[in-house]
Amino acid sequence: QVELVESGGGLVQAGGSLRLSCAAPGIIFSISVMGWYRQAPGMERELVTSITTGGSTNYADSVKGRFTISRDNAKNTVYLQMNSLKPEDTAVYYCNARYGPRVSWGQGTQVTVSS
Repeated sequence: QVELVESGGGLVQAGGSLRLSCAAPGIIFSISVMGWYRQAPGMERELVTSITTGGSTNYADSVKGRFTISRDNAKNTVYLQMNSLKPEDTAVYYCNARYGPRVSWGQGTQVTVSS
């Protein structure tokens, strides 16, 4: 387990934007598929989006066209730009790094979208 450091959550009104960041140790970041998951109260943790080392991305249908994942390999950081936020986006968002058979998680950051 390696340390993933998240930042950028908060409270925003519906229709607003937030950007989440997640920093990982360099050697791990360079070989990892990076992703963002979220977990709302009483719900299972779900995949929001992921990005490979080559930059290929995938998104949950619920966020397509609104969220964008990107990675800055020079800064060992992955970002989640969230636009047009909806109340149903409210959840704890977790950064995830997958490298070979191993997985590491961030501590989670709360995103709350008010209506």
